[in-house]
Amino acid sequence: MTETIPQGTGAIEALSLVPKAEAVQSMKDFKSDQEVRWCPGCGDYAILAAVQGFMPELGLAKENICFVSGIGCSSRFPYYMNTYGMHSIHGRAPAIATGLATSRRDLSVWVVTGDGDALSIGGNHLIHALRRNVNLKILLFNNRIYGLTKGQYSPTSEVGKITKSTPMGSLDAPFNPVSLALGAEASFVARTVDSDRKHLTEVLRQAAAHPGTALVEIYQNCNIFNDGAFEALKDKQQAQEAVIRLEHGQPIRFGTDLAKGVVRNAATGDLEVVAVTPENEARILVHDAHSASPTTAFALSRLADPDTLHQTPIGVFRSVDRPVYDGLMSEQLETAVVQQGKGDLAALLRGNDTWTVVG
Repeated sequence: MTETIPQGTGAIEALSLVPKAEAVQSMKDFKSDQEVRWCPGCGDYAILAAVQGFMPELGLAKENICFVSGIGCSSRFPYYMNTYGMHSIHGRAPAIATGLATSRRDLSVWVVTGDGDALSIGGNHLIHALRRNVNLKILLFNNRIYGLTKGQYSPTSEVGKITKSTPMGSLDAPFNPVSLALGAEASFVARTVDSDRKHLTEVLRQAAAHPGTALVEIYQNCNIFNDGAFEALKDKQQAQEAVIRLEHGQPIRFGTDLAKGVVRNAATGDLEVVAVTPENEARILVHDAHSASPTTAFALSRLADPDTLHQTPIGVFRSVDRPVYDGLMSEQLETAVVQQGKGDLAALLRGNDTWTVVG
């Protein structure tokens, strides 16, 4: 398929020019003929079903959607989507997807990665994709363990985690993927949970509509090597007291009868959870996902305790508009053509700095 988007087209306009599907689609249209092979009970099944069920909402031709993955259990994802896809190199999915998204702006490009793939060997590629704001949607499956290689600790495992590679407990302080993304100036950052189909789909919907890089951390249960890591967020009784649901424009309250809320400590400037009373109700923060500054979003990301995960925010932390890399690059190329004319590759190769090698 040839490029359908003229150079110089703005990022938001470009999204609307991605070719649409000619017929109404269903979840079945996005299921490939490959047998899905994950461990029985793996959270990846729930995420796959949610993505396959959501894809028809985009209204895009399957031929104009591409999933790129790295290495790991989650990276089998492209095989199971009836779209174009690439099972690429360990940690390099964001780099490969960047090349695809910038050269083929008629595609909707999605990256599927895990906490090991994205944050260990791939950490450098991830942060640069985020800061550049390439038009990518990155789904980061976080099970806080290495599943494919049979249960070693990962960059998100808690301190003291006992695994095959850390029999006396991990000494490494874990990454907080949401904090990391916000620190890299990501324009869209969200967190959701594999078992909450409604919430997961809504976050995917907002990520897909966002022009630029959207990173969605998905807490995903590995029932073989790290079962129950997110139980506090999944058990109905515990979740009511542990999950802080972020909604733009709404007070940040949670717990039974919304009895808890998030306020800013006047002395330190940090955020803290308090019992809501008539005296402090006016101090409860109203969530602003569109704030130009990521400061409050970052502070919200630090509320989650890495050991217990009690009081863990989920939802969209940040969603702001800023220039999209592929649009800027296209405009720059058009300007170069106007100012200098079309390039001559053959002349460039025959330039002054050449050598003749003889045997």
